[in-house]
Amino acid sequence: MLNTDILIVGSGCSGLYTALKLPKDRKILIITKSDAESCDSFLAQGGICVLKDESDYNSYFEDTMRAGHYENDRRSVDIMIRSSQKVIHDLIDCGVDFHRDEHGHLDFTREGAHSHKRILFHEDETGKEITSHLLKAVTARPNVTLLEHTTMLDLVEQDNACYGAIIKKENGELDTVQADFTILATGGIGGLYEHSTNYRHLTGDGLAVAIRHGLRLKDVNYVQIHPTTLYTDNPRDRSFLISESVRGEGAKLYDKHMHRFTDELLPRDLLTAAIKKQMKKDGTKFVWEDLRTIPLEERHAHFPNIIEHCLEMGYDPDKEPIPVVPAQHYYMGGIWVNHWSKTSMDRLYAVGETACNGVHGENRLASNSLLESMVFAGRAANDLMISYGNVKHNPQLFEEVDLSLYKNEAALKKRSKDLVRQEIEKADKNMQVEGLTDKESETKSEEIRHV
Repeated sequence: MLNTDILIVGSGCSGLYTALKLPKDRKILIITKSDAESCDSFLAQGGICVLKDESDYNSYFEDTMRAGHYENDRRSVDIMIRSSQKVIHDLIDCGVDFHRDEHGHLDFTREGAHSHKRILFHEDETGKEITSHLLKAVTARPNVTLLEHTTMLDLVEQDNACYGAIIKKENGELDTVQADFTILATGGIGGLYEHSTNYRHLTGDGLAVAIRHGLRLKDVNYVQIHPTTLYTDNPRDRSFLISESVRGEGAKLYDKHMHRFTDELLPRDLLTAAIKKQMKKDGTKFVWEDLRTIPLEERHAHFPNIIEHCLEMGYDPDKEPIPVVPAQHYYMGGIWVNHWSKTSMDRLYAVGETACNGVHGENRLASNSLLESMVFAGRAANDLMISYGNVKHNPQLFEEVDLSLYKNEAALKKRSKDLVRQEIEKADKNMQVEGLTDKESETKSEEIRHV
């Protein structure tokens, strides 16, 4: 049995930021299912939102609410916006190099459904820039141990209190971790979908254990489809994101006749619906996105990795439009948490994409994900330390754990995937009963069929 003060499951920006916000005298164990860099935080392209000044507050708040169809938790939205500058200062202190203008001031870009430019970025790989610096800072701390290729199989729980987890190590050995507190930062559910921008190993593990242990859930069928990913005819390829920033900087969408058919800056769900409608009308598997409307110098300075990937796939964005298609991208629903990221189980927190504090509503506003993840990760760390005085241990509970029940990993994975699928489908049917329009029902059912 391993012993730690705090167990963090996941090595994305939310888990790493939590670790940095915890005291250095606490023993922290971070486990991650793959290598530390194979998390969706590294894949985020566009940027991270920030409240530039008080004059932008009302606009930023309204943009977030409107994109979320006003189903957002208003208090969560306020917390995220008000906390944004502190997160950005922390990231800059960690060495994150956001783009600056010729005068050395932070530069901002705009994305779909934003009224103003309020997004900080580093080329077209902002997530990698942020998460790599967080990872470097965390692994430099002597109180933190990181175990890669280590999978959480279950929680160790009694009387609705979490005492740690059952894990599978890189060498295949099963073990238990006794922890005063556990934080789930397990990411999204893209691995359940045929086409997704997510890593394939992200299959909703946190959500699955939450379902098994009867935790409260929220908005479990709120799944975001990103409107523009590079089309490939190989279904095993991870869908490569063509960032929202590309359209924010002026890229246009065309049908098969090279005619523009929609407003490129619509919220993601509405733009996805417009693209799918056009594909159906044209009888095609994709639409075209033209980056040549962006000035050449700006195009290559802001989106070098997107251009490089397109070239590798046989398309030259400087000479021709590229084929794009919607794909599963982000999970707005998940494990219910309060405004301090605490779940309905004692001693258990959830942060990042696996958690749902209601900030995104039914549809996430572009570039709010990295910000939301870190804002509420920091709040989890604060709340956890306030609660530390009430912690009690139960070593006898671990003596009763039967690890032989977890030897059939394939069966466990299948069961977890089935639980998540069933929960999403059940919630979708309930929403249809509660009065969704025919158009909304059709869209959601189509998304579920991809699972």
